[in-house]
Amino acid sequence: MELREKDFVKFMGKFDDNPFQLDIEGKQYVIGEGEPSFTVIMHEIPEMGTLLTSTSIALGEAYMDQNIEIQGDIYEALNQFMGQLGKFSTDHKKLKKLIFSSGSKENQKKEVSSHYDIGNDFYKLWLDEDLNYSCGYFRNETDTLYEAQCNKVERILEKLDLQEGMSLCDIGCGWGFLLIQAAKKYKIHGVGITLSTEQKKKFQERIVEEGLEEYLSVRLLDYRDLPKQKLSFDRVVSVGMLEHVGREHYEMFMESVKSILRPGGLFLLHYISALQEHPGDPWIKKYIFPGGVVPSLRELIHIAGDMNYYTLDVESLRRHYNKTLLCWNANFQKHRQEVVEMFDEKFARMWELYLCSCAASFMNGVIDVHQILFTNGINNELPMTRWY
Repeated sequence: MELREKDFVKFMGKFDDNPFQLDIEGKQYVIGEGEPSFTVIMHEIPEMGTLLTSTSIALGEAYMDQNIEIQGDIYEALNQFMGQLGKFSTDHKKLKKLIFSSGSKENQKKEVSSHYDIGNDFYKLWLDEDLNYSCGYFRNETDTLYEAQCNKVERILEKLDLQEGMSLCDIGCGWGFLLIQAAKKYKIHGVGITLSTEQKKKFQERIVEEGLEEYLSVRLLDYRDLPKQKLSFDRVVSVGMLEHVGREHYEMFMESVKSILRPGGLFLLHYISALQEHPGDPWIKKYIFPGGVVPSLRELIHIAGDMNYYTLDVESLRRHYNKTLLCWNANFQKHRQEVVEMFDEKFARMWELYLCSCAASFMNGVIDVHQILFTNGINNELPMTRWY
């Protein structure tokens, strides 16, 4: 056995919680004890230096470049692998610029655009028909992806205790589905803000199509500029946006919300979370979400208490996000050839790796997703029961 092959087998040998087979140039190595449930075929072994600098980047790029093939279901393989992220190597010093990127307005807009401005036609291939790009809520085992997204929005709007004529701001509004539903059902007056020009364009078109110009508007705006807008809302919601803010800006984000939320107003924050504070995965930061950071639940609760936000409700939707991602991946696979034609094979492999690895991360509890309902100061007018 060559030294490089020997070192690689030894390196991979520590991921032995679940048995799998490693195939290298016709030689088979079983990692772990028991019957292997999947096989990793290595066409080219990564350099040991790259594995030690970032295991996730080294293996992720090898998959993207077709130097790694998974024999078996890629999600099932990753589901057995992702619970061992603590064994991955990450050299934070060498990867400092990647892991701890600038939180400036200019850079954050660039980072957000790099993901969300890929093109609406791309997202239409695998999201539901209303382009909801966040965790769904599966009330029933048989719910479709679209039904789960409708359930999620309905659940959020119910938690916000909306009444006709109220005002609602959606920070990170995406393509606008939540505000459109709120305006149609509750006749609220809503403003959506986003940093994505593609999302703003599509949301504006939808407002006109639905005849909701009297009720809704959308702005290309950074949350940090909200205090300058002299706006005031009864309710604020933010779904899947906090992950782009950066740890050093959580307090600024919460202060910006407070600046536009009336006393006693409700704020629902829906975000991907973690048990502990960590800077994030290097491969995800390099290829999928530049600058993305997953907040812990405890740090948000701590900040909220200092700012006189009262916490009414906290709900975990972890397994719902696992199922949402599996639905997205199923749609993605149906349209995979179209993705290859739009971009290339490397891009398609990158996105299927992203969708499946995230699904496995939620299933293994590496990450979670929480909805937190706050009031701005005390509010004694709300119904006393949790499920109003």
